[in-house]
Amino acid sequence: MPRAKLLVDEGSASIEFIAAGVLLLVPMMYLVIALSTVQTAALAVEGASRHAVRVFVQASDEARAFARVSRVVEFAKTDAKISQPMTTQVQCSPVPADCFRTGTRVTVSVSTRIPLPYVPNLFGLAHYATIPVSASSTEIVSKFHA
Repeated sequence: MPRAKLLVDEGSASIEFIAAGVLLLVPMMYLVIALSTVQTAALAVEGASRHAVRVFVQASDEARAFARVSRVVEFAKTDAKISQPMTTQVQCSPVPADCFRTGTRVTVSVSTRIPLPYVPNLFGLAHYATIPVSASSTEIVSKFHA
């Protein structure tokens, strides 16, 4: 009889399954949510930089170019539902003062910091629990630019 007593199932498997499931499922779900938040921001920043440089080199003058760039970045931010500010930098080379000269290489860089979801602002923790996301795109001013 001692052998039969060792094989008795007392019904604790469901409790063990729930405990192990919660211990594994909760962190996995948080990881999926956090990665999807960062991926959304990365796609928005990349799309904003790519489209911003395109509208910049197609603009007729510098004032319109910068206005279009800020509109594109604001649209990407709104479309991705990003609440954090996005910074935009426009660099022109080889002559930084003349961005519309034929053959000028224009680079638009867009960056932001995305907070991790569900991090409480306890002791300023939310300020440090952010992920930097940035992208840059380069385009050359066409010889047919008017």
